[in-house]
Amino acid sequence: MRQLLAAGAPLDHVNNLHWTATIESIVLGNGGARHQATLKALVEAGANLQLTDRHGKTPLDLARSYGYAEMVRLLEKR
Repeated sequence: MRQLLAAGAPLDHVNNLHWTATIESIVLGNGGARHQATLKALVEAGANLQLTDRHGKTPLDLARSYGYAEMVRLLEKR
């Protein structure tokens, strides 16, 4: 992720599932250290945390629904 960010990859690209990389770091992960690090890198790079999935859920909403306490903490700090 850090290499992509350094290369200027778009932070807030929305894919065909209407997910951003921030949303994917939560939905496609297990809430573990690697996915937390990915989320942290995206947040620190300035990803828009208000973009929602097609159901209107923000990254914070999704982290809460999955019970990913550390991700919730990280997102609430922003």
